Amino acid sequence: MTDRQRAHVFVSGRVQGVFFRATTRDQAQERDVDGWVKNLPDGRVEAVFEGSEAAVDGMIEWCHEGSPAANVEAVDVRWADPQGIEGFEIKR
Repeated sequence: MTDRQRAHVFVSGRVQGVFFRATTRDQAQERDVDGWVKNLPDGRVEAVFEGSEAAVDGMIEWCHEGSPAANVEAVDVRWADPQGIEGFEIKR
């Protein structure tokens, strides 16, 4: 797991009610990225991505665009040590 990266991401803008979480899950599964995504009460989306450096970077880049109906204003990324998450889920 030494080549794994972990990014804790907060996405703001019009990112709820626009299939952002479902599309994030689909994108993560295509890139073989583990983690989770959920809506926050303040209107942001929070996500954790774990995987190869290239895959996690790809997810962060994707978050700047988001789902087709989203209007992303900002993406805040916090790096941490991977925790060995397996799979990708939408948290409620």
